[in-house]
Order: sequence, then C-alpha cells, then structure tokens
Amino acid sequence: MERHQLLAELHARLSPRNYLEIGTDAGVSLSLSRVPSIGIDPAYSIAAELDTDIQLVRATSDDYFRDHNPCERFGGDPLDFAFIDGMHWAEFALRDYIYVEAYSTPTSVIVFDDMLPRNVDEAARDRHTIAWTGDVFKVTHVLKALRPDLVVLEVDTAPTGTVVVLLPDAGSATLVDHYRAVEAAMLEAADPQELPDRVRLRTEAVDPAKLLACEWWTTLVDERAGRVPAGSLASALAVQDWSALRVHQAVPATVPATADEGGARRFSFER
Repeated sequence: MERHQLLAELHARLSPRNYLEIGTDAGVSLSLSRVPSIGIDPAYSIAAELDTDIQLVRATSDDYFRDHNPCERFGGDPLDFAFIDGMHWAEFALRDYIYVEAYSTPTSVIVFDDMLPRNVDEAARDRHTIAWTGDVFKVTHVLKALRPDLVVLEVDTAPTGTVVVLLPDAGSATLVDHYRAVEAAMLEAADPQELPDRVRLRTEAVDPAKLLACEWWTTLVDERAGRVPAGSLASALAVQDWSALRVHQAVPATVPATADEGGARRFSFER
C-alpha cells in the first residue's frame, strides 16, 4: 500500500473533524482532506486540487507554532488527525511531534512519513539521492524509549514507510524535558547513518491492510464522540496482538536479535 492510500483510508475510518499537515509541498496528501485543514510549509507549491476549507501557511513549523494555536481555527477542538512530513532531519521531526501533541487528545492520530528508509543513502542527513528520507527514522526509537505510554507503529507503506502514533498526551512534558539532550545526540551523528536492520528490513513493521482492519478504529471514533467512556481506546489497544499485524511474522535467521542495539546506544536521554 502506498502512503497516500494509507492516509486516504485513515481519513475514511477516522472521520476527523479537522486535519493538520506539516510539509505540504505540492499538496497531494493535503488534497485527501475533506474537513477544515491547515497546511504548513515555507515553500509550498500547490499543484493538486484542494477540495475543502484549507488554511495554507507559508512558514516553518517553528514559526507557526510559536505564534499560533491551531485549535483556534478549529473552533477550539483539538487536532484529530495530523501528518508530519516536514524537514527530514530527526530533530526537526521530533520537534514537530512535540508541537502537534500539545494540541491533541488520546483519540488523535499522528502519522510520520519517510520513517523506513531502504538504504543508508536515503537515510543520509546530507542529501545526495533523489529519494530521500533523511534520518527521521530515529524518532521512532526516541518515542518508544521515552514515551512507553504511546503506541508507535512502523507501517510497511511504499515507498519509504510511515509511522502511526496513537494515544498522544498533550499533558506530557517528557519529550520537552529531554529534547536538548536528544537533539545533541542526533546532531553528533555523521553520515553514513547507522541504519538498524529493524528499519531496513522492516522486521517490526505492520501490514497497513491489517492495521486498517482493526476493530478499535471504531472505538477511537466512538470515544471522541463520547459514545463510550474515556479510556476505552487505551483498553482496546492494550490487548491488541501487534505481532499478528506484522508483515514478517518472525525475524529472519539472518537478522541478529540485537540488530537494533547499535542504534539504541547512539542516544543518551539524560537531562
């Protein structure tokens, strides 16, 4: 499944009241929205037809969130659905997540693009290829290490993978408290980037079709609408067998069980 297909399916399942996108570019992903939306990009060049009420903001995400509260545009409602596809350096993507989460609820869904580079050339911080993810894949490890309360799912989408984050918490200060230390570690990493086999081979990635078929999407929508008690989604996610959704049901024998340790040691989370 291609990334825009995943986004289109998520729009259909979530029936979001609003949508925010960081990294609008030509507007292909933004054109999937049919609800009030915000598109943030300092150099957007819209070529796709946009068929809804959209505020286009020609600014960096740092500048936008310094001066604006996106919920004000949405009548005070928190962000229901957000897509992060901005600057392809890990520290920028992590900062974008921090911004978006601050305006979320546990029923919000946040998606990152370009999270599963296929080789070290695509993952380089210094771009030298046409297809380029940068090192944003590192954000997955940071979120899992520092925020075990989140559900962070690598998704096997074409061409360069996505990550879906569930159960965001606007009240959490953990990422803000650790950001400078994490940023320093990211800035120290030199090309070629160390690309864990978990990322390159997608051994922990879930099948997008299986993910979309999960019944708890309905629970998410019902909790947002107040039809089920708060916490119903968290309860449903807690009993989900994530391994059953994976593309690879078992780690290939050629991949060491500790393949990700090198990437994990690269970060220090001390304040």
